[in-house]
Amino acid sequence: MVPIAPSTYYEHKVREGEPERAPGRVRRDRWLSGEIRRVYDEHFEVYGVRKVWRQLRREGVAVARCTVARLMRRMGLQGAVRGRRVKTTHAPVHSERPDDRVNREFKVSRPNALWVSDLTYVATWRGFAYTAFVIDAYARRIVGWRVSNSLHTDLALDALEQVLHERRAPREGLVHHSDSEYVRAGSLG
Repeated sequence: MVPIAPSTYYEHKVREGEPERAPGRVRRDRWLSGEIRRVYDEHFEVYGVRKVWRQLRREGVAVARCTVARLMRRMGLQGAVRGRRVKTTHAPVHSERPDDRVNREFKVSRPNALWVSDLTYVATWRGFAYTAFVIDAYARRIVGWRVSNSLHTDLALDALEQVLHERRAPREGLVHHSDSEYVRAGSLG
């Protein structure tokens, strides 16, 4: 047996049959829930609490942000979360790795002695754009790059090939360094 007053129980049963007898907050929450659902659906189910709240305010609905948050949480509505973590390096656990010939010393006395390369990415409206680039440590400028909409091994190798073709640098004594498993090649010389 639940320890509540009989009058509370009977009032609850009457309200189930007659929703207009519900307290003002319950009626307003019910109406607001419909408005929140409408705004959420009209905007492709991506609006979160803040944007739904602002849209309702633009439409002249006086509602607190915390009320919108409470009702959206109760309805299980959640806005789209921007971005996602992208792992650019998938190294095999027991793969052989070349020795680190640079030891974090990126100062060199001549051009084409040390090339450092890496991969990065940026989110765009159509997905991610991946960029591989090669920097000459002496000049401290990018000397080769490639951009792609997918991350594949050839992306980094294409950037390196571009530098090798354009610079026609002597490969003796040239060290190519990368922390990325895709481009880590050790020495070219």
